[in-house]
Amino acid sequence: MLRRWGKMCLVSTPVPSERNRRWAATMEGFEGDGNALTVAHENSRARVDARGAMARERREEQLDAQLASGATRARGAGRRRRDEEPDAWRTCFERDRDRVLHSNAFRRLAGKTQVFVFPEDHMRTRLTHALEVAQVASGIARPLGLNVALTEAIALGHDCGHGPGGHASEEALDPYVEGGFDHATWGADVALRELNLCQETLDGIRNHSWSRPAPATPEGEVVSWADRIAYVCHDFEDALSAGVVDVDQLPMVVRERCGERRGQQLGSFINAVIATVRAEGVIGMDARHAEALAAFRGFNYERIYLRGPSREQAHKVVAMLRALVEYYAQHPLLIPNVAADEDFVATDARTLRAAVEYVAGMTDRFACRAATDLLEWPADQLPSGIDR
Repeated sequence: MLRRWGKMCLVSTPVPSERNRRWAATMEGFEGDGNALTVAHENSRARVDARGAMARERREEQLDAQLASGATRARGAGRRRRDEEPDAWRTCFERDRDRVLHSNAFRRLAGKTQVFVFPEDHMRTRLTHALEVAQVASGIARPLGLNVALTEAIALGHDCGHGPGGHASEEALDPYVEGGFDHATWGADVALRELNLCQETLDGIRNHSWSRPAPATPEGEVVSWADRIAYVCHDFEDALSAGVVDVDQLPMVVRERCGERRGQQLGSFINAVIATVRAEGVIGMDARHAEALAAFRGFNYERIYLRGPSREQAHKVVAMLRALVEYYAQHPLLIPNVAADEDFVATDARTLRAAVEYVAGMTDRFACRAATDLLEWPADQLPSGIDR
């Protein structure tokens, strides 16, 4: 049957294919043994004796026995700003990890710059960076007997405070925040505040940057190292694929001690941290590898982060974001949270804060669209990237 809509197009009513019919037939699953339960597959046959499944309290006891001295222990619902009932099965840090993973702030990282604005498909976004930091951090924490769930929660949440356009957003938003805009503290205190995370998780997120005070837990310090290890290695790989740098330009100290490929480099730095902690009991890295890591970061800083096109992009990001903050501060009812809050009382301070929070949460593309639609921002003044 054909259905005509106007004069421009003909649309046929779709006829379900055999593939679609097979898929639809599985909507309710399949009857299991004795017709008292449902299984996922018609021939499901996996069996496990889980009558001794461990509730959270028993799991906490087991983890206590496995964790190293000095590792962070999970206790009940955890130390949170608002009291909660503990979960029946998950530890407090496992809940934190899951909350971060399912949060809007974490999902928006998929649309936020790591190094390249609007990158090619295989280049990192701020989201894939966070995932790689979690892998590096757990790869260090697990063999050392640290709390892996806490480590992953901090790693996944550590960059949720970043605004659009990468670190340029910090410069853009600095004038509007007392004490300056720092993505680390902003993530813990603003972007993730509604998740009611444990104090240890928030502390690790707030203090993951090396310019901040040391985190209060060894897991937080592991994430601090994992962040730098991950971004140094993968930012170089992305710049290499973009033709910005060449392998031969990499400092010899890095190539000789850590290799030329990302896998070699990550393995060298991860193993160095593990070996150092085992030998010294301190979360750190031996001088030989630390020198290579510093040289690697210095190279990236000079050849990638501060290169001409990157500086030009940063200037565009700063100008655009500041214009957006000032516009929304003058038009607060365009901010969804403000428009939905019947108790909101507009003051200069409150509207400015609301504008900063809204703009800081934007993805790169959303910010560019807002600047274009609301400010008629010139196209040549928008940040542009590999794919546009």
